[in-house]
Amino acid sequence: MKKTACFLFLAFFISSALFAQDITRHFKIYDVKLQKTIQLDDLIANMGSVDVLFFGEEHNDSVGHYLETEIFKKMAHAFPGRMALTLEMFHTDVQGIVNEYLKGYITEKNFIREARAWNNYKDYRPMVEFAKANQLDVVAANASSRYSNAVSRSGLTILKSFPAASKSYFAPLPIDTATGRYHEKFMDLLGGHGMGTMKVYQTQNFWDATMAWSIASYLKKNKQKKAFHVNGKFHSDEKLGTYAKLAAYHPKLKMANISCFPANDFENPQWTSYHPLGDYIILTDPTVKKSY
Repeated sequence: MKKTACFLFLAFFISSALFAQDITRHFKIYDVKLQKTIQLDDLIANMGSVDVLFFGEEHNDSVGHYLETEIFKKMAHAFPGRMALTLEMFHTDVQGIVNEYLKGYITEKNFIREARAWNNYKDYRPMVEFAKANQLDVVAANASSRYSNAVSRSGLTILKSFPAASKSYFAPLPIDTATGRYHEKFMDLLGGHGMGTMKVYQTQNFWDATMAWSIASYLKKNKQKKAFHVNGKFHSDEKLGTYAKLAAYHPKLKMANISCFPANDFENPQWTSYHPLGDYIILTDPTVKKSY
């Protein structure tokens, strides 16, 4: 029995190691400041003075999810006891449930159900489990859908009428609806400029503000910590959205952002076309099967 268990563990270890070696062929990391490709460890080495590292993902990018976990683990090892994970994928009103799970008080089944984990939670689970095993904080950063739905239907002004207890779960009012480049990008994405579109844009700003407020609030209470924040790339590309709002909430923070996505020019990247997106561009192989 012991031999069988040992063999299975060895087989798992070998297959995991081979997977890690194989996947390195399916991503490329580019340092925009240096204008050259770098290795993952080079990126980590640059994080010494960075308080918040944004990872902007495509939600179904399998290689991107692998890299999120690798970066979080490497940063935790490089800066022991100082890392926290902040996530778009959990809402502020379930922070207590997240904490209960991290402390081992509740089962994973209850955690997934009661914390309203995303359907693709399996993609983020390795980061949460690493945080749990190493006693690292996980911040549920985003605003609950019941509030964002209210904004989408009635605009940001509806939030003023919510009870004080509810207001503790989202960014302080008023919430700025950024104009300029971010507004232009959003309107291009939706392809319209009607009042309905404007309410959806207000919802986008509401998400951005609440995530930024969550990160800022955590770091103001935990001054020696660094945050690794994972969100959809639109929230942080070009240092707009959540990135810009966090800079406004906590101007002293030093931040960097990664924009990670599958690219059709993966084999021969036109890096200069991606320069505006952030400090680091990670292109992933579009031929790799998506996570969903």
